[in-house]
Formats: sequence, C-alpha cells, structure tokens
Amino acid sequence: MTNQNAGERNRMELVTKKRLHIVSGRANLPLAEEIAERLGVDLGDANLAEFANGELHTRFGESVRGTDVFIIQSHVSSGKMTVNDAIMEQLIMVDAAKRASAKRITAVAPFYGYARQDRKSEGREPITAKLIANMFKAAGAKRLISVDLHSGQIQGFFDGPVDHLTAMPVLVDYMAGLGDDLVIVSPDAGRVKVAERYANQLHADLAIVHKRRVKGLKNTVEARDVVGEVDGRTCVLIDDMIDTGGTIVAAAEQLKARGATEIYAACTHGVFSGPAIQRLNDSCISKVVMTNTLPLPPEKQSDKIEVLSVAGIIADAIDAVFEDTSVSEIFDGHNQS
Repeated sequence: MTNQNAGERNRMELVTKKRLHIVSGRANLPLAEEIAERLGVDLGDANLAEFANGELHTRFGESVRGTDVFIIQSHVSSGKMTVNDAIMEQLIMVDAAKRASAKRITAVAPFYGYARQDRKSEGREPITAKLIANMFKAAGAKRLISVDLHSGQIQGFFDGPVDHLTAMPVLVDYMAGLGDDLVIVSPDAGRVKVAERYANQLHADLAIVHKRRVKGLKNTVEARDVVGEVDGRTCVLIDDMIDTGGTIVAAAEQLKARGATEIYAACTHGVFSGPAIQRLNDSCISKVVMTNTLPLPPEKQSDKIEVLSVAGIIADAIDAVFEDTSVSEIFDGHNQS
C-alpha cells in the first residue's frame, strides 16, 4: 500500500469514528446518572449556573467537537426550578453543543413539557407543544427522544426524527404480579387505545370509565359511568400522567362503587400538582405506580407511591440511536401504536 493510500485510509477512519457524549440538566439528574451508568459512560459536566438576575449559563467541561451529544432534561418543576426554567436550560445546552461543533445533537426529554397543549380546544388558544418543538429545532437539536407523549401527533411537531419510547415494559412487569383476574381500566375514552395495549400484553380484560370535563374549567372532571365487568376483581387504572389526581381518583370511586375489590393506578409521569398527593392518600386506590421520568421530591413521597425506573429503556434507545440501529425493535413495535 502506498503512503498516499495509507493516508487516505487513516483519514477515512477519522471521519467514521464515533464518540458518545451525554450531559444533563438539573431537573432530574439521578435519572441521567442512571442512564449514563447503564451505558457505561461518564456523565459530562455541563457546568450549569445562574447569574445574579436569574439568567442561565452553561459551558461544557470537555470538547464535544464531532461527537454524538445526548442532552437529557425532564421538563418539570424541581426545587426552585420551574418547568419553563427546565426547558430553557435544555435549549441553552443544545445551543452550546451546536456552537461547540457537535456532530449531532439529540434532545432527550423523558417528560415533554406542554404536551397537553397539542391542539386548539377553544378559540384564541396556542398550540404550545408545537412551539416547544420549534424551539428545539431552532436551537440545533437534530433528533428528539421522549417517553409516552401525551398524544402521538406531537411526533409530527418536530421537524426531524422523533423516537417515541414507552414505559410499558416496566409497568407490565409490575402489573403481571398483581394476579390473574386483572382488569385494565382506561380512566377516559381518550386512553382506551393505550389501555387496550396493556390489556393485550397481560391477557387481561378491559374496562372504560366514561367522564366529561367541565367546559372552561381546567383540572375539573366529572366521572360518570363504567363500561366493563369489574365487580369482585382487581382493577388497574392506566394513564400517561397523573397531575392533580382528579381524573384517577374519580375513576377509582366509580370502580369501587361497582364492586372492584382492589384498585391500582399506574402512570408513566407522576406530576402530582397541587392537591394530588392528599387526594391519592385519601382515595380508595391501594397503590400508585409511576416511573422516574419525573423526580419525586420528599414532600410528594407517600407509602402509596412506588417508583419504577425507565433508565434501561432510555439507555437502550440512546445506544440504538448512537449505533444507528432500530429503536422500535426494542419494543417490538408497540411504541408506534
């Protein structure tokens, strides 16, 4: 081989060499640390700080030039940080990675903020979930990874690849230990398709709680009826998130009134705003199972709440993206439903 050919080959090896770099915001640092540990890499130092006036600043502790950068941040209020702070912090880190010549930037949002504002339900309203997607694209993110988006169409809001993961594997494993005579319950008509996927995985029956929201009032729900046989059986209410707890608690009361012997609630995202913890503690629900897409601060912890980890699922997805292999195969395609 001539020296010229050897030089060309060396240059090709340099071009195709890939490096993985993971950094995290401060909203859910324990989850990011667990993801990095499962991938066998060190979590990069983003050196996040605030100026006296509250403006955010970051400076990566090492070079990210030519790397595949994954920036992890759950869009959640945590400590003194608001959900808007969390989003802005991730956007700033994306911009920093772009200006530091990262080869590809993936925004990993285990919980995607403003996901419920995915359409106009009344006049003169924004579609904020689309706005957030636009902001990440403008900042320099080439790809988005999230877990159990509130609605599937949010995947189309981002102008680039979106890997929509699901916490179903870890939640199904937990539910499988609740007995054989299990009923998976959708707390409203909009969640029937998701509940049906869980029921199929567990070979369980399906029931639906019919409800309606009071027009013009946020977080106000009236549960009305149950479709399905729940008398004398163990029921699991499944939803993507529990926020104030109104929907889940009202649905549990309907199930109890119709003879359900034991009631569980399972969700991917435990938001638990306002009166949620008190409502759940006072409810007829035996156990609430959530994942760690959102942190559970000490003031929200309860004997009724059990937290499962999705770090393995996110780590597998990051590894698949980095290696350019299929993400949907991790879930046998169930994440596309």
